[in-house]
Parts: sequence; C-alpha cells; structure tokens
Amino acid sequence: MYDTQGLSVAFISVGSNIQPESNIVAALEFLRSRVRVTGSSTFYRTEPVGRPDQPEFINGVWRIDTALSPTQIRDELLRPIEEELGRRRGADKFAPRTIDLDLVLCGDLARDDGTVCLPHPDLARPFVCVPVYELLDGAGDIEPGLQRRMQRVLPDRPDVPPGEPLNELTSRLRQMLT
Repeated sequence: MYDTQGLSVAFISVGSNIQPESNIVAALEFLRSRVRVTGSSTFYRTEPVGRPDQPEFINGVWRIDTALSPTQIRDELLRPIEEELGRRRGADKFAPRTIDLDLVLCGDLARDDGTVCLPHPDLARPFVCVPVYELLDGAGDIEPGLQRRMQRVLPDRPDVPPGEPLNELTSRLRQMLT
C-alpha cells in the first residue's frame, strides 16, 4: 500500500451541483495546500442520482500521495474542505451540494469498519469508475504491482462516457497541478 517514502496513493471522487466550477476549483486549491495532488481526471457533466429534479452535477477524480490514514484523509482532509466550501450534510444523501469529496481508493487497502469503506461503493458508478481508470491508465509513476491490484477492485470499465466531458474545466484543473 505504501511506497518507499511511506506515502499512499489515494483517489478522491469530486462532485458538485451548486456553483460547481468555482467550488471544484476552490476544493482543488484547498487540497493542494494540504497534500500532493498528482493527477486530475477528465471532469464530466452528469445527471443527478436519486433526485432528477435538481441541477446536473460535475464529477471527476483526483489522485493524491499522502501519509495520512484513510480515516485521517476523510476527517482531517476532505471533511474540512467540504465544510469550508459550505457543505452541510443532512438526512438526504441525494441533496444538492457545494462539494462532495469521497475517498474511493487508498492503495490496495480493503476495509469496511463502519467509518470508512474501501474500495468505496461509488466505484460502481460510471462517473467515479471511468475517471479512476483514466488516472490509473496514465499512472506510470505508480508501482506496477500496486496499479494492477487497484485495477482488480474496480468494476468493468463502462463502454460509454459517464456524461459530457468538460474539456475547458479539465484543462484548468490540470494546469493547477503544474
């Protein structure tokens, strides 16, 4: 799970349907100030799940290197960014959101301890799975054995894109990493 410097490769799913472009850019800025972000997938405009009456989402995935545990990633990294950007979690898990950040893979770790579930169940959704495959396919810097183990936990790659690719936003986010 960890490379020789004690860092884990992790994948964070990103979604927003309240001012999505500005909130996604802001989330990446916050994330970059706390960990090394090593990749950004293509971002897609997607249909909302569970509540078709709300605005469309923008979804994608970021790859990070971190020494944090999965629980620390969620509690000390992702949740504070969500709170900073105005995310308020409630009973409706399909409610509109300023930003949604979820740890979907952390190395080849498999765990479900009631607090963190890895691999994350959302990997079954094309708007998470397709971007993860994209980042793994272009991850020449991930140790090949780890890359193969991570790919084994993914569902089959869907035949169609998960939505409309947003090339301009994708380019902007990738430029932020250089």
